[in-house]
Amino acid sequence: MAKTKAKGDESWGKLIRDIVVILLLVLGIHSCIAKPFYIPSDSMMPALRNGDRLIVSKYPYGWSYSSVSFHLAPKVEGRLFGKLPERGDIVVLEHPVTRIDYIKRVIGLPGDTIQLRGGELSINGKPVKREVQPMLAIPVDLNTPGPDSSLFRFVTRDASGKEMLELPIVRETLPGGATFDTIDMGPGYSTDDYGPITVPADHVFLMGDNRDGSADSRVGTNQKGLGGPVPFDAIAGRAEIISFSTDGTAEWYNPLSWFSALRSGRAGTDLRPARQGN
Repeated sequence: MAKTKAKGDESWGKLIRDIVVILLLVLGIHSCIAKPFYIPSDSMMPALRNGDRLIVSKYPYGWSYSSVSFHLAPKVEGRLFGKLPERGDIVVLEHPVTRIDYIKRVIGLPGDTIQLRGGELSINGKPVKREVQPMLAIPVDLNTPGPDSSLFRFVTRDASGKEMLELPIVRETLPGGATFDTIDMGPGYSTDDYGPITVPADHVFLMGDNRDGSADSRVGTNQKGLGGPVPFDAIAGRAEIISFSTDGTAEWYNPLSWFSALRSGRAGTDLRPARQGN
């Protein structure tokens, strides 16, 4: 009888050890190599839509407290094997106050002077190249526009009566050649005029691609913004690729709806910006 009990205790102990090892392995991969990320808003449209799922790599910029998943690490200064992002990279970061995950684009690096006038961006006194593009049509679904979106006024109907978003697009090219599309909803927004401000050492300046609908470095923390340039240590990783995207119709209890909710053409989208001259 004693032997049976010992064997049972040993089996339970092995099971617990195996579970702990698996959890540590998952946490290690999640913290050091890559993690999934869900887009919950329209602040990074048109590149990213509410409902997109991404893969975020953890190693390109080295590791800091923000690299540790689930916000388990205390906020301490310093970065292991740190390497600054490039202008134009899309990064995931911890909000410097709330520690909630945000996703934005790197616009300014340490020493850069950032200024906006009438929605037009200048870096180090030079206007960023802007090219107006044709209106972008995106189908409306349960996820787009997202909750509390600034884009509802652009909802219209196509010839067949289907609801569409018709978005005004401006293509920007940053110093270094990174090129990407932004949404410019026109004048009259508080974020259209900002600065000039010089990015301090070990900080980056971040903005959303939906320029008039993003709480980013231009917006105070009391309005859910980042409150200026963000410490480099707060950057958790770089957005790499869209793994899949859903339109909001999926129901957890209906596996068939998981497939019918998938948006076509989103999976596999590379999130690294095109770079002129490369």
